Order: sequence, then structure tokens, then C-alpha cells
Amino acid sequence: MTTEPGVRVEDKLFQNRYLVDAGQAHIKVKPHTKPSAALLTLLKVCPAHCYDLNSNGQVEIAPDGCVECGTCRVIAEGSGEIEWSYPRGGYGVLFKFG
Repeated sequence: MTTEPGVRVEDKLFQNRYLVDAGQAHIKVKPHTKPSAALLTLLKVCPAHCYDLNSNGQVEIAPDGCVECGTCRVIAEGSGEIEWSYPRGGYGVLFKFG
């Protein structure tokens, strides 16, 4: 019996398209000098890898590839470290397969 290789999440995410709302990011990381444990967790748990550390060691977001799963909202919005809202109508992720 042969098994087919598994499908990678990155390959599935590549199928989606995004309509970027320039200048109207739906997620914002609040200014900080040292990232909290919650912000550092976002670097690992975001399925679209939207979070990254900048050269100053601060967490930044590039929301253009966000799949709007809400993971970051659950982890960091309650602490006030991020601001999260749905993108304006017609913008954001456009799922290819529903």
C-alpha cells in the first residue's frame, strides 16, 4: 500500500486571494517596547504567518494575507495588545473553495 504525501497548510492558503484595503488594516498591534508572551505566541500560532519581529524586537503584523480565523483575537485582544475588527465589506480574504 502506498500513501500520498500530506497537503501542506501553506499550499492550501496559497489558493486563497486577498483584496487589500490599503490604509485600513483590520488588525493593529499596539505600540510596545518589549513584546509580551501573548504577542510572542502570535508569531507561532498564526496560520498565515502574518506576525513577525522587526529589527527592534517588536511584534509587527502584515494583515494582507490574514485568513480572518480569529486566533490572534482570542490570544491578545483581551489584553489590549491588538485591535481587531472585520475588514470592510468586500475586502479581506477571498476563499477559493468556500
